[in-house]
Amino acid sequence: MTVAQSRPVRFMRHDASERPFIVIWEVTRACQLVCTHCRADAIRTRNPFELTTDEGRHLLDDLASFGTPRPLVVLTGGDPFERPDLPELVAHGTRIGLNMALSPSVTDRLTRSVLEELHEAGAKAVSLSLDGATAHSHDSFRGVEGVFDATLDAARTVTDIGFRLQINTTVTRGNVLELPRMLRHVLDLGASLWSVFFLVPTGRGKDLQPLTAVEEEEVLHWLHDVSDLVAIKTTEAPHYRRIAIQRAGFDAGGVSELDEAFPVGPLRSQLRADTAELLSGHEPRRRRPRPPIDVNSGRGFAFVDHVGVVYPSGFLPTAVGSVRKKSFPEIYRGSELLQALRNPDAFGGRCGQCEFRAVCGGSRSHAYATTGDPLAEDPSCAYEPVTDLVRV
Repeated sequence: MTVAQSRPVRFMRHDASERPFIVIWEVTRACQLVCTHCRADAIRTRNPFELTTDEGRHLLDDLASFGTPRPLVVLTGGDPFERPDLPELVAHGTRIGLNMALSPSVTDRLTRSVLEELHEAGAKAVSLSLDGATAHSHDSFRGVEGVFDATLDAARTVTDIGFRLQINTTVTRGNVLELPRMLRHVLDLGASLWSVFFLVPTGRGKDLQPLTAVEEEEVLHWLHDVSDLVAIKTTEAPHYRRIAIQRAGFDAGGVSELDEAFPVGPLRSQLRADTAELLSGHEPRRRRPRPPIDVNSGRGFAFVDHVGVVYPSGFLPTAVGSVRKKSFPEIYRGSELLQALRNPDAFGGRCGQCEFRAVCGGSRSHAYATTGDPLAEDPSCAYEPVTDLVRV
């Protein structure tokens, strides 16, 4: 039996309504980059109303209070390296049993000495963004010249120090054909995870073009094709899990059987051809694919912004509480919206009818961005539910 047949999707080992799997804390909104897709619409200077060091420690204490298994904690921004107390926060989280990770911007603040200090404090992983395969495309995306080369240098430093490296890539219609070349960079840099974000039109991202639902389906199939080269995670495309389940019975049958079941469109055909060319002659060792995990906005996942407001995710700007007024566990367990997001039977349109609704649930952020209703149908998914399996 193949890996895909035995376990196409991983499931949380605990009740997602009781504790999150991962929490993202936006420790500051300050950042020196001006990225075109920025969810946070980052600013140059720190907000004086950010959570203080003491409040940050209290938040981390709240997260540790869930007990084992404690949530993973990612400190992001803006640029978290804009906070001088970052090593103190990382050290505190580590002391109380949290797995701490960092998602910095590539600026002059991202130095080897600071990374070494944070590694000494206990941080285990660092994620860096690579949104173009060349200096021209990536630097245009990030709004600052020279960031592409600096990102490659920073990635090598990160792995040299001993961090796990994650590469984040935001996909738009403008860079989708660069994905095979970005994959080549991901492999060459020794990343342990490639996290592919599907653009949600929020913040500055409203000015960019997301993929169509059909194009997104094609890209998700291509990502599954290359998932035995590097672990793949998709953000705001939970239907990747649906594709993993659908393909589980076909992957062992070979390409022809797979393509008959899931016809290849022009975009996936181009991505495949470019991938084969880039890997020709020096293809890396194939590995056991890591199944995607069943986590979604508000269901195993939560986001805390720089002033302590809690959201289902950073791309779903509907507040559910503030850690300055209530404890994080109280907010996570008691919010009416978070509870609703954990009940896919109540979702609208195709999402509420889909036979994969319990394991997928659709991108709640895409639903909200396009309709104003976080429980509505996800327009970024092209799948039509099987009618004879639709609940009455």
